[in-house]
Amino acid sequence: MSQRLSKKETAAWLLERDGFLVCTHRRPDGDALGSAAALCAGLRAAGKEAYVLENPETTERYLEYVADYLAPEDYEPLAVITVDTADAGILQINAGPYAEAVDLCIDHHVSNTDYAAWTCLDTGRAACGEVVYAVLLELNGNISAACALPLYVALATDTGCFQYANVNADTFETAAALIRAGADHWAVNKKLFRTKSRGRMALDGALLSGLQFHYGEQLAVAVVTLDLMAHCGVTEDDLDDIANIPNQAEGVRVGIVVRELEDGSCKISVRAAPGVNANEICQQFGGGGHPGAAGCTVDMPPDEAAAMLVAAAGAALG
Repeated sequence: MSQRLSKKETAAWLLERDGFLVCTHRRPDGDALGSAAALCAGLRAAGKEAYVLENPETTERYLEYVADYLAPEDYEPLAVITVDTADAGILQINAGPYAEAVDLCIDHHVSNTDYAAWTCLDTGRAACGEVVYAVLLELNGNISAACALPLYVALATDTGCFQYANVNADTFETAAALIRAGADHWAVNKKLFRTKSRGRMALDGALLSGLQFHYGEQLAVAVVTLDLMAHCGVTEDDLDDIANIPNQAEGVRVGIVVRELEDGSCKISVRAAPGVNANEICQQFGGGGHPGAAGCTVDMPPDEAAAMLVAAAGAALG
């Protein structure tokens, strides 16, 4: 069983050690990468050696935030940390040697499995970046501009630019503090939320016009096949925030996106309104996340995956 640490205890734990390697999860999002980069920046400010393990699935839009912290190939860490990773089974694909030897996990998921030796977990935070922010305040007494930018990326991406139900007053207060510390919020918001490739615009149109509705139109499903991606000319770099398309439809309480992957499996993203638990839906298939947003991966064709998730979501809707 993992030993739980407060933010203050986590800062003390970090001060007692050195030689850190920070790992993220598969198909990393802005929260995972922003949290990793900020933690490295904060540890370096405290005089520590710290690197991020390069994640081969990092998309181009997030690479700039972690580029300065990537570990050399021959780096041998003395302490391994994971951020925004609820289970060792979803660690980034090149983190195999560390899966059974994670020293510290910093996270905010209710589905965290206590796989690390020590865990700093705050499920009341909208983003893991908020937990990292609190730890770095304890560690250094302030937040530098180098930490503020990736932390703002973490908060903004995991809250849909502060639109999701996970946002609370603390989230806005943290964001304000990051802006005061030097985060260029306009540049981040423009790049990540108000800029789309032509291919992504074509894909959005296809998904919106092809939404499948169930249970009195309370449930909407979008299916993204490899053929559709090729037809629209999109890559992984274009797929950020795609999980929220079905929930744009009026009256929808549960939105599901089924995305076909190159290996024949499907990545499932579930977004749910208050009163329906997305985490409980995805846990049935080996995944998890938050009550309002969760995911899993299933080894079956897209149509079969969609039918299975529709049935599970229907049960949750009652």
